[in-house]
Amino acid sequence: MNRRKFFRNGSLFTLGTTLLNPISGSANTFSQAIGNKNKKAKNIIIVVSDGMSIGTLNMTDLYLSRKTGNGTNWLQLYKDNRVKRSLMDMASASSIVTDSAAASSSWGGGVRINNGALNVSENGEEHLPIWQKFKAVGKKAGCVTTVPITHATPAGFCINSKSRNEQETIAEKYLDLKFDVMMGGGNKYFSSESRKDKKDMYKAFTANGFEVVQSKKEMFNATTDKPIIGVFDEEGLPYSIDRENDKELHEKIPTLAEMTKKAIDSMKDHAEGFVLQVEAGKVDWAAHGNDISGLIYDQVAHDEAVKVAMDFAEKDEETLVIITTDHGNANPGVIYGKYANKNFDTIQNYKHTNDWVLNGVTKTTSAATLKERINYANNISITNEEAKLLLNYYTDLSSEEGLYNPKHLPFNALASIQKQYNSVGWISMQHSADYVELAMYGPGSNLLQPFIKNTDLHYLMLEAAEVENKF
Repeated sequence: MNRRKFFRNGSLFTLGTTLLNPISGSANTFSQAIGNKNKKAKNIIIVVSDGMSIGTLNMTDLYLSRKTGNGTNWLQLYKDNRVKRSLMDMASASSIVTDSAAASSSWGGGVRINNGALNVSENGEEHLPIWQKFKAVGKKAGCVTTVPITHATPAGFCINSKSRNEQETIAEKYLDLKFDVMMGGGNKYFSSESRKDKKDMYKAFTANGFEVVQSKKEMFNATTDKPIIGVFDEEGLPYSIDRENDKELHEKIPTLAEMTKKAIDSMKDHAEGFVLQVEAGKVDWAAHGNDISGLIYDQVAHDEAVKVAMDFAEKDEETLVIITTDHGNANPGVIYGKYANKNFDTIQNYKHTNDWVLNGVTKTTSAATLKERINYANNISITNEEAKLLLNYYTDLSSEEGLYNPKHLPFNALASIQKQYNSVGWISMQHSADYVELAMYGPGSNLLQPFIKNTDLHYLMLEAAEVENKF
């Protein structure tokens, strides 16, 4: 049996190659560690907050505690000592600061690769993604996300590609591999009107027995006896707070928790079990934009999905729940000051994201109109000078390719202004090399050690489910 041994004499043991050979001797393996402590994991649900610095988790817990009296579901699991907890080193093959593609591939393929690729090493070697391994032994497999379903994090569990940017091709690979539930954004990669090759991927999925859903109502009404492809917006889904304050979006776009529950309901009765990745992808996008309401409210959305997963796992008793993030981003936090409490609490009154504010401004917007827009969104009154500073960025807007800020809108400038009113500071607008939080509940959680390498998670999932690494 070709199984990787992770720990020897209580220490992390790392292979450093892509060839996984048995290690002889009596050292503990994951399979030996299972013993009689837990059943095998029939199902696995991994809930990922993309780009979550520890400050994001901290601020979200503070936000909920001060608003409702109850903190996050995630940290409550720590407080109640109900999960195993670890730190995880997320470095890629090319950098100590990973991108989402290499991060997801380390879990998906079990090998560190260069940033930008999906389960393909620099020498062209392909590593079989873990959801394909689980499909091969009869399990159902799916992903749900708040960004395009073809984006890096879901794709890293599912496919091989030299570039994460080949999202039209990734959509085709999902069809070829027949994953059971795939839901998120990304209409531009499926619609014949948007794709460069004009292929109608919806028609192709339907012809192959899938149920295509494109609204919350259609998702809720979808049967559970067909595989589901759900695409609910052109690119990423709206930020949670923007959706909640827009009646049309609220009615059309499902929450991450709603997608998670639908995915579980669609796969839970399968005799061989299921595996599901859940991603709060727009936490990362908000961090790139130093967008505090986007960040906190989408982290809350992640936390609500954690509850859905935990509620199922507690009743099921055969499900391993993994809660984590793939890397830090922007490292935000509440800054010390006399009015820190009062200032931070103003976020409870926010109605919209900075993304909503800035994308609603044009070259012809007046300072007075911008002040009104920010007051409506954040319930704060900026000065004329601050309004004019922001408007200066609109004199020569560009439009480039890219997801995070292709028009070069003044996200950092607005965040700097808001800092005076909400006491939130940011160190950057980019990913960071943080060791990340990792929590586990259910069968296989006893295998987790206090500090692991990202690639170890791949093999832990296989061992927890008692799936041999023979692919």
